[in-house]
Amino acid sequence: MEQKRTTTERVFQIFKELNQIPRPSHYEERVADYLCRFAERLNLPYRRDKENCVVISKPATQGFEGAEPVVLLNHMDMVCVGMSDPLNTPIDAYIENGWMKARGTSLGADNGIGLSMALAVLESSEIVHGPLEVITTTNEEDGMSGASQLSSDFLKGRKVINLDSEDYDTITTGAAGACLQFHRIPVERKSVNGPGCYAININGGLGGHSGVDINKGRCSAVKVAWKILDALRTKHEIEIASINIGEANASIASSGKIIICMPSGEQDFLMEQVNRINEQLHKQYGDTDPNIRCTIDKYPLQKTVINPEAINALMNCLELVPQGVIKMSEAMEDTVETSNNIGRIQTEEDRIFISTHTRSFIDADMMKLSRKIADVFAENGAKSEMVMSAPAWQEDQQSAFLQLTSDTFQDVLGWRPRMVAMHFVLEAGFFVEHYPGIQIASIGPRIVEPHSTSERVELTTIEDIWRVLVELLKRLAR
Repeated sequence: MEQKRTTTERVFQIFKELNQIPRPSHYEERVADYLCRFAERLNLPYRRDKENCVVISKPATQGFEGAEPVVLLNHMDMVCVGMSDPLNTPIDAYIENGWMKARGTSLGADNGIGLSMALAVLESSEIVHGPLEVITTTNEEDGMSGASQLSSDFLKGRKVINLDSEDYDTITTGAAGACLQFHRIPVERKSVNGPGCYAININGGLGGHSGVDINKGRCSAVKVAWKILDALRTKHEIEIASINIGEANASIASSGKIIICMPSGEQDFLMEQVNRINEQLHKQYGDTDPNIRCTIDKYPLQKTVINPEAINALMNCLELVPQGVIKMSEAMEDTVETSNNIGRIQTEEDRIFISTHTRSFIDADMMKLSRKIADVFAENGAKSEMVMSAPAWQEDQQSAFLQLTSDTFQDVLGWRPRMVAMHFVLEAGFFVEHYPGIQIASIGPRIVEPHSTSERVELTTIEDIWRVLVELLKRLAR
């Protein structure tokens, strides 16, 4: 019992160390450095590829050298929400009522807790296991370029324990495919007509993961922005200097800011429209997003605004591109089959940037919807770029590996987990493509509201998943 407490405390210590290293997607060099130093300190061999993915190998416990190699899989990046400067903002985590949370930002438990467990396994001399490979990928949250570019000889093992799941009572045996697209509407700038400029702020949305939370009816700040602009443009001549909506490509947008310009003396009109929108938001989203609201403030005079043709194109696209659940699965009860989310809208000097994240368990349906979305943007003068297309993944739930994983839960915790496919994207599809014959079981502690400032992880579930992991490694070594 003492060993369990000591080792899980080490998991928390490693997680604290990781959270002092800013690690947004595309900027994982410092975390990769940390992992390499970790391996060097333990005198363990490691490899680091051009995408900064790192695999650390550990020999088997004495007497178990003949066991089949096992892979522990995690990713090193996180979705940085609530950070004005993600490259220089450490996480300030704290514990409250049995949960670990972060002050004002996302926590990084997705996937920092799983990575911390894997590193604690490498460090421990007490855990019985066969040959181990701990692989940590990059850019999982925003394109999966790390997993997609892995070389065929980067791994030897064919049994993978993925520690990137968020449902404690579940073995994830499948995941939706995903297509991330970036769209850019060309912009011409012109001089401001009216002297009055105002900032319309959207705040208080719960946001959340654009996969697992997409069916919870939450309010997207993208939809609010369209509603506000549509109301204002219908009743008054306004000009738009900038639009910045959303925090991450893989998140439901929870906040945003729109800078508009119009003749002075019109603030009463604006307040009337904003109050009307707030009443509508309260009626429609009072249960899911009770704190979402719009505010308006006087803003410094802007030098230029966006040409109306570009704004018209944006409004058309936001109206025609589907958002939210597109279809529920007929084969998997209470599971979203296909969805789409607009994660971010950002105006730049010469273009408006929009990201869309399309997911489906049916790869053909995902690609069909993605092409339809790109066609909408093309018809409105925009150029689209497919940044990532990850295949769906489905494991055989009757396989000996998954049954062993399920039996371990039963024997260690006294209950048998569900086996389900989840409407988020995992790197598993790429691993299946790269490494024929691979089998993957995805497990993890209870993480609630990932990709948001409300992200939290339940401490007792970390200890329980740790116990399952240790016992499963021992059984796989036999």
